[in-house]
Amino acid sequence: MTSPIIDSHHHFWDPASGGDYGWLSGPFEPINRKFEPDDLRPALQKNGVTGTVLVQTWNDLGETWDFIRTAQATDFVAGVVGWVDLTDARLVDTLDELRGSPEGIWLVGVRHLIQTESDPNWLLRDDVRQGLKAVGAAGLVYDLVPNLPQLPSCIRTVEAFGDMRFVLDHISKPEIRSGGFDEWAALIRQFRGQHHVWCKLSGMVTEANWQTWTPEDLKPYVHEVLDIFGTDRCMFGTDWPVCLVAASYDRVMDALQECVKDLSEADRQKIFGLNAIEAYRLPEFWGMGA
Repeated sequence: MTSPIIDSHHHFWDPASGGDYGWLSGPFEPINRKFEPDDLRPALQKNGVTGTVLVQTWNDLGETWDFIRTAQATDFVAGVVGWVDLTDARLVDTLDELRGSPEGIWLVGVRHLIQTESDPNWLLRDDVRQGLKAVGAAGLVYDLVPNLPQLPSCIRTVEAFGDMRFVLDHISKPEIRSGGFDEWAALIRQFRGQHHVWCKLSGMVTEANWQTWTPEDLKPYVHEVLDIFGTDRCMFGTDWPVCLVAASYDRVMDALQECVKDLSEADRQKIFGLNAIEAYRLPEFWGMGA
């Protein structure tokens, strides 16, 4: 059997839907339009991608419901990382409603855009931690999406919740364009030994210089993450369509392949698919020996 390729991080959106898409302006204006499954399907087919993880774009429960229904209706979406209000007293009921719905099987994780919170320690609030406990009890992954100011709170959170699974998105967004390696590396190295945390090799091209980046710019960051998390806990993701401001889907995938070309075939299969299946327990693939 050919090893599956899983894109562990992409989005769909429709700015006309009334969502919080004000950031789709200025340099992001080229992607200020609707993106839906038929827009992504050709790139997946061209690159042999077997399945994907669809990730929330704004803090809205309605989007989570829309996304699990999209997964139900879309042949390639293998899981959804949605949003729920971690501070809501009814969170357990909300999770039960989502998971108990006909489309609930596709909800594999939860995420909150912590980098938009004014408090860099938002994750450490008591009400948020109660919400994290409910997410873990529901068997869901929690995706961490920090910039550097929120990274210390992420480290403290995974240390406090050793019995639930976490995924660190976009290698925590180091400033690759300005060579911002040392401060980022000093923080991210604190994840070493946290075997319940995975890391997405995603979102890097938009942190590099959009016009001039090459795989050589990404390699030090990829290699550092591989050294910290190991080849069992790193996963490929494109961050499509955000990536399109800096690179095509093909180029993002080719760049990561170049960065990991010296690894064994078995390790590359883990990074490009099996690790996402393991972390998210993707329903269609779980149990195939990831």
